[in-house]
Parts: sequence; C-alpha cells; structure tokens
Amino acid sequence: MGTMVNENGQNLYSFFNTDQILDFLLSIGMRPFVELSFMPLTLSSGSDTVFHYRGNVTPPKDYTVWEALIHDLVQHWVDRYGLPEVSQWFFEIWNEPNLKAFWTGSQADYFKLYTHAVQGIKKVNDSLQVGGPATADNQWISDFLQYCIENKVPADFISTHHYPTDAFGKPGDDTIAQLAKSRRSVLREEVAATKSQAMGKPVYYTEWSTSSNPFDELHDLPYAAAFITKTVMEAQGYVLGYSYWTFSDIFEENYFPSDPFHGGFGLMTIYGIPKPAYRAYELLHRLGVSKLPVQGQHETVDVWIMEKDGNIQILVTNSALPRHPVKTEIVTILLHMERTIKTTYIERIDDTHANATQAWIDMGRPKTLLPDQVRTLEAASALFKEPMDIGIGDHSVSVDVSIPPQGVTFITLEIA
Repeated sequence: MGTMVNENGQNLYSFFNTDQILDFLLSIGMRPFVELSFMPLTLSSGSDTVFHYRGNVTPPKDYTVWEALIHDLVQHWVDRYGLPEVSQWFFEIWNEPNLKAFWTGSQADYFKLYTHAVQGIKKVNDSLQVGGPATADNQWISDFLQYCIENKVPADFISTHHYPTDAFGKPGDDTIAQLAKSRRSVLREEVAATKSQAMGKPVYYTEWSTSSNPFDELHDLPYAAAFITKTVMEAQGYVLGYSYWTFSDIFEENYFPSDPFHGGFGLMTIYGIPKPAYRAYELLHRLGVSKLPVQGQHETVDVWIMEKDGNIQILVTNSALPRHPVKTEIVTILLHMERTIKTTYIERIDDTHANATQAWIDMGRPKTLLPDQVRTLEAASALFKEPMDIGIGDHSVSVDVSIPPQGVTFITLEIA
C-alpha cells in the first residue's frame, strides 16, 4: 500500500492508498479485518520477497520504528473514521509467520514483532482488538498464548489458517492426490482442536478454502459448493469468523490468467460470474440460526434442519473428497410436526443446477467473453425455486429428495 518510504534520510508516511480501500469497504457496509503485513522496504532487514507484488517477508531492522508506523497508521484511521467505528475492526499481525516463504525470522522474532505492533495499537486506544498468530495449518496457538501470558502482552483473539490439503500426501503430489489422502471433516477436527487451545478467546480463521492450489479446477465446480456448505455448517460453535479465500478471481499473487474459468480461488470469476461456491454462500446467508435436532447418519450425506421466521429449512449435502466413493442418494427426511404446510420448494446446486462452469464448457470454453455470453453464464449460475411434493401424515411430514454426488439441496417448507 506504499505506507512508508524514506526520502533524504527521513521516514515519510503515505496512507492515501489504505484510505481509498477502507473508504470503499465502509461505503458498501463492510468492515475490515486488517492484516498488518508485509514489511515496508525502507524498514526491512533483508531483500526476501514473495509473490508477484514482491511483499517483503523480513523482520524490521528497527522494531521501534515498526511500532511507530503501526501506531501512527491506526491513529490516523481513528482520526479519520472515529473510535466507535475502528473499535469494531480486528487487527491481526502478519501472515503465516510459521512459513519461511512469508517470514524469514524465527518464532521469537515474530513474537517480538507482535508485541511492538500491539503496543503501538493499544497506545491509540485499549479497546482496539488485536490478535494472532495468523499462522498456516493451525500452528503456534499454544506457544503464542503462553508467550502473551508470560510477557503480559494482550491478545484479544486467535487467528489462524487451514486447508484440507495441509500435510496430506507426499511432496510433489498434485491437489487431487492430496485431497484424496485427506479425511472427511478434517477441518472440523482442526477448528475444534484450535478452540480447545484458545483459552476461551474468540477464534477466527482468516484464510481457508477447498484447497491451497490457486489453479484448481475444483474451485469452479459444484464440488466446492458442497465442501463449503458442509465445512461452514460443521464450524458452527467453534469459530466466530471463517473467511473463505477469496471473494474473486481478480487475484495476482502468482500470475493473472484471463481465462473465464481457470480454477482460481474466487467465489466469482474475473467477469463477476458467480461460481457454485458463491451460490453455496447465498444459501447459507439465507439460513436461519435456530437449529433443530436431527437423527441419522450416512457416509456422504449430511442433513441440517433450521427454523427461520416460523418456516422450516432443510439443507442437504452429498459430499466426498476426490477418489472417495460417492453416488446419487435418495434421502428421506421425516419431520415430527403438527403445523400446516402452505408450500414447499427446493433449490439445488449440482452439475445441472446453478453451475455456470458447465454452461461455459457447453459454450466451447471461450477464452474471452462477450457481454451476451456473460449474461448467459450469469443466468446459468442462478438459484431457482422449484415446487416439490411432500408426504403429510397426522403428526408428521416426509420429504424425499434425490441428491447427486457433490450436490447441495435447500428445501423450504413455508408454514401457513
């Protein structure tokens, strides 16, 4: 963001670029979760960089100047946006310092970096929320908290990252091989373990995805929608924030492909066309928060039943990791209830529903898109409500639904 340069031996700040981004986010009703990295070149202790934009990954050559930069930047934002607003933001320090690609210092160096950043932020106002260690693969949680306790350093929350490809398979394995050697619900196991280490502090996963590969065709397919839905539902009760990586394929850590569908991380393509993954979040956004108890178990099918505004919502996934067995399943759901059903409809995400990727393939995989093609693909991506029949007994309702492999089904029972 070009926040700090040195001119004629004098450190100069420029917060214009950060302000442009924050002004826009706030204007559309969003609040930032601020990651304070990478190191300004003038403050860096070395030349090691990462990614296309060459983010410097070395410790500061002067931690006092680093602390002053963080203090002055956050003070600037408080002056610009007001303390009531900024106190609702979150500040995490650095990105994945447990990986040499992102931090050339030691764990002790990171803890020093964190301490100085916290001191800079808390000098602005103690209500501002700061946390870490922002690690990859759920690492350093206990070490980080122990350090904070022993050194009386504030930590308002825990943040970390994970992927289902972490530490699975052998060096050199492709993404499919890594996922095939992963475990069903492994991310739920990991968020539960992180929460158990967090000493009661709020847990935020500020990066996760269906794989860590920035060019993975599964990102564009219904597979991702089913995986996201299952993973998010299983994270309930463990985390307060679970940030999918990323919003859009407009993303240039490596290189920037112009193909409309290239397996990018995004929920949307570079043309803004929603992928099946985007539609999964659309369904999750509409889901109620009152969960009803469900009995039953299946190797690939998961069912959640929620209540919202008096209506009943049934969310079903038929999800399996690559090379794991999965087939079309007929799912029967029996609800014990006495309320009168006014209407029932179903929405689907699968190979033939809400799947712009398949529509693009059917077009012949054009390398660039004309406006009419974009509109066609947007229409192919949409969710549609279709009426469905249900069985009504004296004190029960039965719902039968066929759900294909890697499918998501959302059924709404509107109560009269």
